[in-house]
Amino acid sequence: MTATFRTWSPAHSAVERLRVFALHGTDVLGGEIARSLGCELSLLEERTFEDGEHKIRPLEPVAGCDVYVVHSLHGGPEESPNDKLCRMLFFVGALKDAGAARVTAITPYLCYARKDRRTKAQDPVTIRYLAAMFEAAGVDAIVTLEVHNESAFENAFRCPSVALSAAPLLIDKIRSIAGGRSICVVSPDLGGGKRADLLREALEKVAGRPIGKAFVEKHRSSGVVSGDLFAGEVVNALCVVVDDLVSTGGTLVRAAKTARAHGASGVIACVAHGLFMPGSESALADFSIDRIIATDSVPPFRLPHGPVLAKLETVPAAPLFAETIRRLHHHETLADLLLYQS
Repeated sequence: MTATFRTWSPAHSAVERLRVFALHGTDVLGGEIARSLGCELSLLEERTFEDGEHKIRPLEPVAGCDVYVVHSLHGGPEESPNDKLCRMLFFVGALKDAGAARVTAITPYLCYARKDRRTKAQDPVTIRYLAAMFEAAGVDAIVTLEVHNESAFENAFRCPSVALSAAPLLIDKIRSIAGGRSICVVSPDLGGGKRADLLREALEKVAGRPIGKAFVEKHRSSGVVSGDLFAGEVVNALCVVVDDLVSTGGTLVRAAKTARAHGASGVIACVAHGLFMPGSESALADFSIDRIIATDSVPPFRLPHGPVLAKLETVPAAPLFAETIRRLHHHETLADLLLYQS
């Protein structure tokens, strides 16, 4: 069983000081987070003008309140990441101007987080500029899920930053699919080793048995992927290929085919964020991947009906975000959110 996510009773005396807003495009997930907390979403007004400019204002008093703004900063289906980012920053500024005591940005998917280092001369380190914009708008803390590089994320922000792991959301689904079969967690590249280890350790604690691990070598230069090294024992094992996100699906399929070639009996692809960009509907249909598990941080609106959507299982992220908000509101530790009981 995973960590327990408690429902917060609205009768709690501190509820009057809490405000949870969700911007357009994330209102479904925001509503689920509010329900998990046992409260209602706070009301706001969003207006878009003829020239594309917009304004957002709270319709409830926020002076002296602890405010949480939920907005997943992925592109589409109606707005670009830039549009969503701009709206969120302006709303944070409006909340601070209205006297909010603390404003925490809840960004289930954080745009630009993948550009966290220089890979070419004079490259931008965009996550640093992103952090500067949030801080300039007045955000007091930021929470996201399964960021691309946790160290780069934490170093970019000077305000408190929380990078939640998707592991507690994924392990029950993995166990139900695996049954009694042996399991091996596979990282599709060496850079994702820490993420894979965290999931593997969580699975071991819950299952009460050893879980294997494996790595696939990957180098990317000018869009060309190379690397032949594979390390790990996967013969007759159900392999769980884990990554922070899926875009076109090439990385997951490459790892799945490699695991199959080394004797895996089956492959599940597990990601926090299912972007499913054009091309993924054909790439991920490959027989090497049996199932795909993703959270609802990004709705799978790009996937047409077909084999990929048929093998996709979505797990809700709302309980994890709700528990995080509850603990932050009451100044409780988040450290045990990744502890499990068998």
